[in-house]
Amino acid sequence: MRIAVASRSFSRHPTLRAELTARFPDARFNETGRTLSGAELIAFLDGAERAIVSLEVLDEAVLAALPELAIVSKYGVGLDGLDLDALRRRKLRLGWQGGVNRRAVAELVIAFAISLLRGIPTTSAELQGGAWRPHTGRELSGRTVGIVGCGHVGKDLARLLVPFGCRVLAHDICDFPVFYHELHIAKVGLDELLAEAEMVTLHVPLDASTRGMIDARRLALMRQDAILINAARGGLVDEAALAAALRGGRIAGAALDVFMREPPEPDNPLLRLPNAIVTPHIGGSSEEAILAMGRAAIRGLDDNKVPEPGDPCWPLAVTA
Repeated sequence: MRIAVASRSFSRHPTLRAELTARFPDARFNETGRTLSGAELIAFLDGAERAIVSLEVLDEAVLAALPELAIVSKYGVGLDGLDLDALRRRKLRLGWQGGVNRRAVAELVIAFAISLLRGIPTTSAELQGGAWRPHTGRELSGRTVGIVGCGHVGKDLARLLVPFGCRVLAHDICDFPVFYHELHIAKVGLDELLAEAEMVTLHVPLDASTRGMIDARRLALMRQDAILINAARGGLVDEAALAAALRGGRIAGAALDVFMREPPEPDNPLLRLPNAIVTPHIGGSSEEAILAMGRAAIRGLDDNKVPEPGDPCWPLAVTA
């Protein structure tokens, strides 16, 4: 059986390499240290029957050039790099498990929220620069939190917010009435959520319906004291509009773990704003999450299915 691991993160992890090669001694790994794309990706996957991918884009053109490929297993939870329609048309099977990094991402969101509300980045930079300026911040406890996307990460975050006594609003195209009732979550429209929440956090996939969903109009709906957190996908937010809102004090702060282009351009203004926290897509990069994602990808080489058509909630249903 010919196995190819395109994911650079999986390929450089000694434990995951050892566990995969114990089952598939001839598996080949991406040793370049880069995310492969286009012709380079095709050349690497050529002849493989099963592949483990992460950030690589498998579109119609790539899949058409790989006639022997039968199974694609996903390292990580985002599916925006995979053309699911093309997989389905070609009867290719997808190994995927949602939520394996949920706790890592949810904990990062909590860390972002507390850091922004207490002004930790600003006060740390000031003290490192020699200035002793104690700031008055706000507590996360008791805040109104809006969760946009109540899938695996959104649900886990909602549970973590319980001890903080937060009022939680949720917006999702799928409905989770039992979960909402259990945690006393209010299901609301997106505009209502943006207008009421003191903290807005995004946890939706990137597709045609969500790309640019937080634009200038929607940023203008937010409270002036609100903070925005995006640890999902960079394309969800209009970065120029967000930078303008932060510079103009129209919202209080933002934390971004993801960008429209990764790494972002050096002149991206979000990298230099004092009321913004920026990190290099580390949401799922805890040691625990990396192992969980890698082991799920190994299982996906055997446990897989042709992607479901039509239903926007199908990924949640796979592991419900």
